[in-house]
Amino acid sequence: MALRVMVVDDALFMRNMLKDIFVRAGYEVVAEAENGEMALELYRETRPDLVTMDIVMPRKSGIEALQEIMTNHPEACVVMVSALGQDSLVLEAVESGARDFIVKPFKEENVLEIVRRITGHA
Repeated sequence: MALRVMVVDDALFMRNMLKDIFVRAGYEVVAEAENGEMALELYRETRPDLVTMDIVMPRKSGIEALQEIMTNHPEACVVMVSALGQDSLVLEAVESGARDFIVKPFKEENVLEIVRRITGHA
């Protein structure tokens, strides 16, 4: 069964890049969100196996959305996506339950290696 992924980023370009990576790898992108509020709603509806979550977004940050997801679903598998220089935010996200993080700009093989390592999906 294909890994079910939700992609969360306020930039359409970044969502499309990640979706393309996941689709090429044979994963199913079940939802995408452009802010933390939408991410929470779609997480409840779709229950994906993996979430990639941008840290800095409008309406509700990725860290706030992560904390709420982890409070209600401690088994959730969330990988944060951050820009270079957001080290303190990445640390806060990992302390809040993020399984790992991807730093922008990223390479396809790095994204897939992280996903495979934390989910066990080949």
